[in-house]
Amino acid sequence: MFRKSTSKKSTAIKICGITNTSQARSIAQLGINAIGVIGVKNSPRFVPEQECIQIFNEIEKISSNIEKVFVIANEKLQRIKYIVNRSNPPSVLQLHGDESVDYCLELKNEFPTIKLWKAFRLRSTNDLKNISQYDKSIDAILLDAWDAKSLGGTGNRVPIELLINKNFKTPWILAGGISAEVIPEIFSKLRPDGIDASSRLEISPGIKDLEKVESLVRVIRERN
Repeated sequence: MFRKSTSKKSTAIKICGITNTSQARSIAQLGINAIGVIGVKNSPRFVPEQECIQIFNEIEKISSNIEKVFVIANEKLQRIKYIVNRSNPPSVLQLHGDESVDYCLELKNEFPTIKLWKAFRLRSTNDLKNISQYDKSIDAILLDAWDAKSLGGTGNRVPIELLINKNFKTPWILAGGISAEVIPEIFSKLRPDGIDASSRLEISPGIKDLEKVESLVRVIRERN
């Protein structure tokens, strides 16, 4: 899954921004590691809580090993409790806002069985400086491209030269403009613990082109 490995590393795959159960089922059947559903209300890929639960239920039918990721940003605890206190809750909360270390620790204490992934948006080396402060409060780092108007799903790419020879104590996932075509370049310079893809695989916001998803999975698996 999304973890550090001392042996030959296999890069995990997350497909994010799923909006319906049919596509959740098809993508889960590809044997990927995680599927993300967006709970950020101003996102074009936003899914209401009840539909989110239905998607998680569909994923669970295919495999209990697939991480069910609920993406939120600067969210109040009460709303998180609403979706977590269900029969089939998310296995991961992905924090895509300006969440502090203390907030992450509060979530850890409140939901000890759920993993926390914290997203950081990169445009310069300065954006990497504070990541280590989160090491003890989260389970994985997600590195995404910076955008002035959006927290994610822009299709912009992370400047990967910022990450060459960069080491993290926590497992890290590369997002931002991911498709099959860019994997050879990424893997020639970096070896992330995970790859997270969304907008570059889409027909329209929240609707994936399944051929592009399959192509991405195949290219990554060939290099693992």
